[in-house]
Amino acid sequence: QVQLVESGGGLVQAGGSLRLSCAASGSTFSRYGVGWFRQAPGKEREFVAAISRSGAITSYADSAKGRFTISRDNDKNTVFLQMSSLKPEDTAVYYCAADGPLFSDRVKVQQRQYEYWGQGTQVTVSS
Repeated sequence: QVQLVESGGGLVQAGGSLRLSCAASGSTFSRYGVGWFRQAPGKEREFVAAISRSGAITSYADSAKGRFTISRDNDKNTVFLQMSSLKPEDTAVYYCAADGPLFSDRVKVQQRQYEYWGQGTQVTVSS
């Protein structure tokens, strides 16, 4: 079982940057795929980015491509989401999710594919 804790959210002006972290417990985290999702007020939770267990494969929502970068440090059991050129529409609670152990190096982009979820971190982008 994996426990996830997000951090790094906050208030930032449009055009600014934030780096979110997702710290995981468990010694086998390197065998878990991880995704970032977000939920804006009044909207459904949506996919943002995902990374395979090795970090070699990534996937992004169209809204994140070119602005967000997902990465991981398996030695530190942490996955990062570097967000740049932030827009007011990026305002949301950001969640990380994990699924595994996996036997192949692949990404998952659907919420239902993830078993473990963090509590979320708020990101607010002011105009």
